[in-house]
Amino acid sequence: MKKIRILGLSVALLTMLVGVTIWAAGISATVKGYVIDSSCTFSKDLKKPISPDCAVACAKAGSPLVIQADNGTIYLPISGTQPASGQNEKLMPFAGQRVTVTGTVYNKGGSHAIVIEKIEGLSKQ
Repeated sequence: MKKIRILGLSVALLTMLVGVTIWAAGISATVKGYVIDSSCTFSKDLKKPISPDCAVACAKAGSPLVIQADNGTIYLPISGTQPASGQNEKLMPFAGQRVTVTGTVYNKGGSHAIVIEKIEGLSKQ
């Protein structure tokens, strides 16, 4: 009985280690959703931006823009270089719009981030 428990524990630990390695390295993914002001998506529980003008105004005032996926997951756009830089400039042309974003996704402590490799606007739906 002890050998079975030890084997089970070893497999569980190995699975956890492999999982951590995969997430630490990031995975390539495509996300569809809205470019929205981070403050509004949390404090007003918005599912999509009220207007592009509002998202732009908030971003110009310093609020980070985020990608709110169609399933509600919020992705913080991050820099893939060191030193890191803000991503609002890259997102500003898409503020308040639905987009497809391709990049490397990282997950840590329940948070989600994406290094944007490609971003395209989608038609309004």
